[in-house]
Amino acid sequence: MKRREMLSHAALLGAATAATAALPARAFAQAAPVAPAAGSTMERVRKAGALRMGVIVGQAPYFTKNLADGTWSGACLSMAADIARILNVKVETVETTWGNQILDLQSNKIDLAFAVNPTPERALMVDFATPILVHSFTAVTRKGFAKPATWQDLNKPEVRISVDMGSAHELIARRYAPRANILAFKTRDEAVLAVSTGRADCNVVLAILALPMLKKNPALGEIAIPRPILTLPTNIAVRREADPSWRDFLSVWADYNRSMAQTREWFLQSLAELGVQEDDIPPEVQF
Repeated sequence: MKRREMLSHAALLGAATAATAALPARAFAQAAPVAPAAGSTMERVRKAGALRMGVIVGQAPYFTKNLADGTWSGACLSMAADIARILNVKVETVETTWGNQILDLQSNKIDLAFAVNPTPERALMVDFATPILVHSFTAVTRKGFAKPATWQDLNKPEVRISVDMGSAHELIARRYAPRANILAFKTRDEAVLAVSTGRADCNVVLAILALPMLKKNPALGEIAIPRPILTLPTNIAVRREADPSWRDFLSVWADYNRSMAQTREWFLQSLAELGVQEDDIPPEVQF
């Protein structure tokens, strides 16, 4: 009996010792930082000496293409140039679309995508740095249409609202004016044309896009900012990877320039090139 008790006691001691010895190893494995992935974006950009950014035709003031010589300008180009300056690399532009830029990120065609609105669905596919700005939704009216003070003023069956299909503009219109006659068009240009020709009463669009739209098209009425004021952040999207250094760097960069009002300056410069002066911007519009 004593021999069996001694053997049992020894076995328990051995099991306890083994378990205790294993604990530090497991704890270390859980606490150890993730090693940078080979070929992470930060490493690739610095090694290649080039920052590849997505650019989109017809999306001023974010991106503006000079059709004569193929060069690009706009607020996002200014931001990319500043990021490249810090990293001591050059900027390379890759033409894409709003619909394809997430796929271009995932397939490693570009290193970052500017002016992406974060959604839970997109967050399943890519990562986001902190916002570069937060801007307001507006309603650009046709001439003769009463300026709406609230979203309820638009939420009537007789009101015709134009939006570009699948956009955040359409989402907001359907959410806050569900009773209105919402006309969804394939492109933003078509949605704007519907207002200028009288087929729609207003176009729901972000303020940063509405301002140059009004300057460009004198057939439109005026800009309204219905209450409650609805805002949407716009961020830089990046590939999801084990090494967070690229996303973290861009978040610090975005926070710094937004807090210093430098991001606002880049957008004001780009808007000025489109004929929009700071005095043209309603005080309710913040970015």
